[in-house]
Amino acid sequence: MVSLNTPLCDFGWKAIDFNLQGVDDTFWNLEKSKGANGLLIMFICNHCPYVKAILPRLVKDVRALKDLGIETVAIQSNDTENYPEDSFENMKLVAHQFNFPFPYAIDHSQETARSYNAICTPDFFGFNRNLELQYRGRFDATGRGEPPPNNTRDLYEAMLLVAKTQQGPVDQKSSIGCSIKWRE
Repeated sequence: MVSLNTPLCDFGWKAIDFNLQGVDDTFWNLEKSKGANGLLIMFICNHCPYVKAILPRLVKDVRALKDLGIETVAIQSNDTENYPEDSFENMKLVAHQFNFPFPYAIDHSQETARSYNAICTPDFFGFNRNLELQYRGRFDATGRGEPPPNNTRDLYEAMLLVAKTQQGPVDQKSSIGCSIKWRE
């Protein structure tokens, strides 16, 4: 497993459209996914220990963001042939198990991950209502272990600020996670 850190936020970078099949068999794009106050796009997968460590808290925070007009879409871009735990069928199982309140879509071609320059899972892209990037940072200080006693909710707090002001925090800490599993 290779752990990578994401680059910091390129404020104002415009979201790139996509058309990806969700585990609900609906095709999702920017227009269908965005909320009144913004959109959180996250690249996640099923097998990554960094994603597994935060998943229950991530679902809780995304539910709270939904109430603030921030919608979310999760994208799985890993090579499913070499990483079968990330298959579309297994994505359906994980989405059901954790009762995802957001679309979980597969990026078979890996073009969406490449267009976003996604680095790892999890990799978070927080956009305002104009689909301008305002956050590219970590979920919290967890890494792949238990949350520390003084844990901060970096992603939630950043997207709360975006919902209120349409601007993200200047101080952002990069996300860490497993590298995207690219096809050869």
